[in-house]
Amino acid sequence: MPSSFSWLDYSEQDKRKMLDVIGLFNEKTTRDELGVGSVRDAFADLFFPGTSTIHTRARYFLFIPWIYQDLVRLKTPSSQIYTKLRQKEVELISYLAKSSDGKGIIGIQARAALKRLPSNIYWYGLGAWGIRHLRDSQEEYHHSLDQLYNSANYSLRDDDGEPVKGKLTSYWHQGIPSVPPDFPENANFWLTLDEANYLAERIIIQQPTSLLAFLVNYRQQFSSVNFIWEHPLYSEFPSRIQEQLCHARNFSEAIQGAALLYNLMLAEQKSAEELVEEYQLALQRWGDKLTAQHEYLIEWDWQNLWKIVADSGVAVSCLTQKFIDQWLNFALKSGVVKTIATHQEARHLIQEREILLKGSQARLNNPRALELWKGGSGTAQFDYRWGTTQRILTDILDAFAQEEVDVAA
Repeated sequence: MPSSFSWLDYSEQDKRKMLDVIGLFNEKTTRDELGVGSVRDAFADLFFPGTSTIHTRARYFLFIPWIYQDLVRLKTPSSQIYTKLRQKEVELISYLAKSSDGKGIIGIQARAALKRLPSNIYWYGLGAWGIRHLRDSQEEYHHSLDQLYNSANYSLRDDDGEPVKGKLTSYWHQGIPSVPPDFPENANFWLTLDEANYLAERIIIQQPTSLLAFLVNYRQQFSSVNFIWEHPLYSEFPSRIQEQLCHARNFSEAIQGAALLYNLMLAEQKSAEELVEEYQLALQRWGDKLTAQHEYLIEWDWQNLWKIVADSGVAVSCLTQKFIDQWLNFALKSGVVKTIATHQEARHLIQEREILLKGSQARLNNPRALELWKGGSGTAQFDYRWGTTQRILTDILDAFAQEEVDVAA
């Protein structure tokens, strides 16, 4: 029997996260093999709300409402809305492919066979940034359209959810920039200044305390960096955000060792000598890095990390917190971290954690499951969606920079 997922009464955010996880199954370095993703996601949502690991470019935040607005203007029936939407989104792929900047086109390989549309990928973010008003799921929105067309009693709601006088003609924010006259035939990813200002305004108004809001409000371009704590403006970040980033960085660097040890144990179990050497070297480098920061890390009170996560509204199970606490106790001891590859207690912790999460399908106990291991899984250091956010942020900031060039000229 083929595997399948079904939804009961989960929130739109929960659905989005599960679909994002499914979308990353083929990204072996980003899988959450040890079940610590809830902490990673708590910080990612705190710093960069509305973003997703599978977002690509900022202008999708406008493409989607533009397409919907056209479909609603034509009073496309609820029974036909998904088919028409899919048709337009697949067509958009071909139009974008003709532009000179084709990086980040969703569905460029699959085309008509695309399984998850950009509108679904960006749906949660559109709500988080206040570009769509109602909290309905995409499916609920589709089902409601017939009623919308036939009713004069709907009331528009503002950003605070309060009714606004007047008939509701759209579920979308009224300030969305106008559709370009050549859209979608000449679609591209270059934001106009008005579009960039609009997206920045939405972020700042809807997520005012986030790091994302600070960065778009600062309006300064920057060189690409691998992690947000390497950002050249770090010293300018609000002190509250700097404190949160310290916890996020420490957790990111310390927990990576658990993933590396897990993969080393798999390589040993599989008698893959080259991989064994690779992960032994990776763990040695990891240990050297933590040892170099020992004086700093020894002062880290990671109990405050749990307070930040709890305040963000993310629930972390007691067993997950216990596993992380135990691992950090190993990782932050200078006498242990350099010998972590052979540390029996650490190895036992990893094995027990995998069994707890996967039961009979745990690779370390199941030869058949081990056969399916491709040599690396979940080894990337957490960047809290900075890679994705950096591209979207660059799209917005590039439009601001172009304004300055035009003014100077």
